Amino acid sequence: MDNDVILSVRDLRVSFRAYGGIVQAVRGVSFDLHRGETLAIVGESGSGKSVSTKAVMGILPPNAFIEEGSILYAGEDLTKADESRMHEIRGHRIGLVFQDPLSALNPIMKVGKQIMEVLVRRGMNKKDARSRALELMRDVGIPEPERRIEQYPFQFSGGMRQRIVIAIALAGDPEILICDEPTTALDVTVQAKILELINTIKEQRNLSVIFITHDLGVVAQMADRIAVMYAGKIVETGTAEEIFFEPAHPYTWALLSSMPDLETRERLTAIPGAPPNMIAPPAGDAFAARNRYALAIDFKREPPLFRLSETHLAATWLLHPSAPKVEMPRELKERIRRMKEAGSRA
Repeated sequence: MDNDVILSVRDLRVSFRAYGGIVQAVRGVSFDLHRGETLAIVGESGSGKSVSTKAVMGILPPNAFIEEGSILYAGEDLTKADESRMHEIRGHRIGLVFQDPLSALNPIMKVGKQIMEVLVRRGMNKKDARSRALELMRDVGIPEPERRIEQYPFQFSGGMRQRIVIAIALAGDPEILICDEPTTALDVTVQAKILELINTIKEQRNLSVIFITHDLGVVAQMADRIAVMYAGKIVETGTAEEIFFEPAHPYTWALLSSMPDLETRERLTAIPGAPPNMIAPPAGDAFAARNRYALAIDFKREPPLFRLSETHLAATWLLHPSAPKVEMPRELKERIRRMKEAGSRA
């Protein structure tokens, strides 16, 4: 594995046993996480993005199983690690920030004790663990930590609870931080503060971050690279600039067109239809039925990933040399022009 790559996922396939059959949630996903970067994995609910990272963490639900693939971290394939080893990795190597901080916190345990538990498990005595817990609370922006360390989760606002969850994740001194929709339950102003905090902590600790979201707008200012997922597959991947300014897959076009901004005067475009039934995925491109640019081949054969640059790939038959010339929607072109102008002024 490349020394610059801290985590490498290859051909990961994860399924669920469900009433009516087997749900193919993740269908051959591959990606690398480089040291010190933020990789955003973006897609609608049910696209497989959270399932992919739960497989990395070894916290899949009981009815889920990895069919094949590898998850390489520090030379070790995590798909072959037992629960005790995964517990150690979750505690000391890979931290997780959940979507809902309430589900991640014990409601009847003081927040300070919840942070200290991680530190004590790492071998720290209680006195030092308390001092370190106070430091972590300061690091994540909790005011008056000496007083608030004795409080319970219900005594904190949603944003402050999320900061506590981040402090717990950092207590293990991880190399990788996985943030699974960490701002979805928060209002817009609090969202911005949490995103700023994650960015700051990443720089201070030289963390590698995987950021899961359904909203491309959330990661506009923080992602180095973006992987767009649909129906269990990565359909486009590239640098943040390539995804925002040179998107190639119609699904990425649709996500960008549905993203609100302050200058948009046109009506936002909703993506028609619904994702396919993953008990019986379609034979061709899973997005074809919702794609107004779909070709006949899209309903028959799955497209490969076509390479647009060293870092930019997209799985759409529109990139085949024999495909008709199709341009992205005019409204999206105008939005991209505005985004470029705003970026040049910043």
